[in-house]
Amino acid sequence: MKKVVCLWVSIWIWIQPLYASSYCVMSTDGDVLVESNMHHTQSVASISKIMTAIIAIEEGNLSDTWLCSDQISQAYGSMIYLKVGQEVSLQSLLYGLMLRSGNDAAIEIATHIAGDVGTFVKKMNEKAKEIGMVNTVFRNPSGLDEQDGGNISSAYDMALLMRYAMQNEDFVKISGAQYYTSEWNYRWKNKNRLLFDYEYATSGKTGYTKLAGRTLVTTAQNETMNSIVVTLDMSDDFTFHKEQHTKALQENENITVLEAGTYKIQGGTLEVKQPLQISVNKEEKTKLQVYTHVEDHNFIVEVRKGMNTQVYTYTLQ
Repeated sequence: MKKVVCLWVSIWIWIQPLYASSYCVMSTDGDVLVESNMHHTQSVASISKIMTAIIAIEEGNLSDTWLCSDQISQAYGSMIYLKVGQEVSLQSLLYGLMLRSGNDAAIEIATHIAGDVGTFVKKMNEKAKEIGMVNTVFRNPSGLDEQDGGNISSAYDMALLMRYAMQNEDFVKISGAQYYTSEWNYRWKNKNRLLFDYEYATSGKTGYTKLAGRTLVTTAQNETMNSIVVTLDMSDDFTFHKEQHTKALQENENITVLEAGTYKIQGGTLEVKQPLQISVNKEEKTKLQVYTHVEDHNFIVEVRKGMNTQVYTYTLQ
């Protein structure tokens, strides 16, 4: 009898679905493809470093070099083992931040970009508001949560952040690198396993603290589609991400609504620097409706997918 009970318990455990306290699968045009409790907020650990990286890339110069400040003595946990007075570059610190999750790199980047950590954190929260991360509060550039409660966000907000960051070529290159060797001859391997065992993986960031659990953000791309997956507090997260990316890439595709280029419209000039692409389910792409009009010197593109309407505004010169 005991053997039968044990067998049934083993089968029950084996068939349980992967569980995340929350997750979000998003297309690169901002559509939520599937989610569970995606607005639930919690500490998000080191995936916070996505924000640290994009602010540094936007406001700094990758070729900048300087000597490490004594602020790195405050760092603990995951490190790239910087030394006070060591010469570093912003580029190498960003690779150390994204590939190895260096908390000392996060502090040194924040100090270099903003003068001090507190001012940098203000920039993080300002950028969060700009992106639309309404359920997010940043308290530090690393994601550590033992001393201040950490950075609070949701799976949806972190997907918005990753969508924004992936529009920057330098961020894509750095976060998608499998390896990097710094100018002080340290060679780092990316902690994002999908970059090594999933052919469509393009980028991502791992995270973990006891309070947050495992957190993970990854992106993937095939010939016709891009996808973003965020999980908070999931044990077998890499398996789940691979499954969700595969499903998203198989079932959906990007359709180009407006090509990049220069257009003459009603006496004005429209500059489109990047093509406007919309993700759509392959079975429903014939239902996609696109309408355009000019209003107050703006070229308006309305994209209707079922009950949802997305509006894109371009200023005419």
